[in-house]
Amino acid sequence: MLTPERHQLILQMIKEKPIVKIQELVDMTEASESTIRRDLTLLEEGKFLKRVHGGAARLRGKLQEPSMTEKSTKNLQGKRQIAQYAASLIEEGDSIYLDAGSTIMEMIAYLPAKDIVVVTNGLMHLPHLLERNIETYVIGGYAKPKTNAIIGRGALASLEQYRFDKSFLGVNGVHPHSGYTTPDQEEAMIKQKAMSLAREAFVLADDTKFSEIAFAKIADLHEAVIITNKIDEDIEGQYLSKTSIKVVTS
Repeated sequence: MLTPERHQLILQMIKEKPIVKIQELVDMTEASESTIRRDLTLLEEGKFLKRVHGGAARLRGKLQEPSMTEKSTKNLQGKRQIAQYAASLIEEGDSIYLDAGSTIMEMIAYLPAKDIVVVTNGLMHLPHLLERNIETYVIGGYAKPKTNAIIGRGALASLEQYRFDKSFLGVNGVHPHSGYTTPDQEEAMIKQKAMSLAREAFVLADDTKFSEIAFAKIADLHEAVIITNKIDEDIEGQYLSKTSIKVVTS
C-alpha cells in the first residue's frame, strides 16, 4: 500500500473512532509497526491528529472550550498529581499568580498557608483561598461565565500593577510548533501577561493537552516550564528540545 493511501485510511479511521491503537492500524494497513509510527509522526506534524500512548487520537476543535465545571471533573487524578507537585515549588515569602484553570484550582489544597500572597483571575478559586486564610488579591475586569475567569482590558490593566515570583497557568493545547494555546484570545492575553510578569512561569497540563492546538496563542514553549502527569516517549523529544518538562509520577 502506498504512503498516501495509508494516510487516508488512518485519517478515516480517526474520524470514525476518537482513539485508534497502533495495532489496529497495523492490522488494517498490513504495514509494519515502525512504518505506522512514522506515518503517525508525519500526520501529527501536519496537524491532522495527535499522538497518544499506543496510538493516535482525533484533534479537538480549535474553538472548543469546556466549561469550568466540565473541566474540573476530567482527568482528576492526573490533575491532582500535577497540582501537588506545583504547590511544592512555592517558597515562603513568594508572591504567586494562579490562573483560572481547573488544574490550578487543585493546587489550592496543597498551598503553604503562611507567608505567601496570591493574585488570581479565577472566581472559583476564591472560596477555597479564603477558607484557607491565604492573602488573596483578585484582578478587575469582565467575569466570563463559561470559565469563571476575569478577562478583558480592565483585567490587563489591573494585572500590570503586580509582579510575581511564580505564575501557574492552565492551557488547552501544548504543541511543539504552535506553543501554548487556548480557545479565547482575551484569556490568552491575560495568561501571556501573567507569564511575562513572573520570575518563573509554569504551565500545568495533563497528558490530554499535548499536541492539541486551540485558536489563540499564549506563548512559545520556552516561555514556561511544563508540569505534567505523563508524556508519550515517542513525542517527548519534540518538547524537551524547546523547554523543560517535569513529569510527576504517583
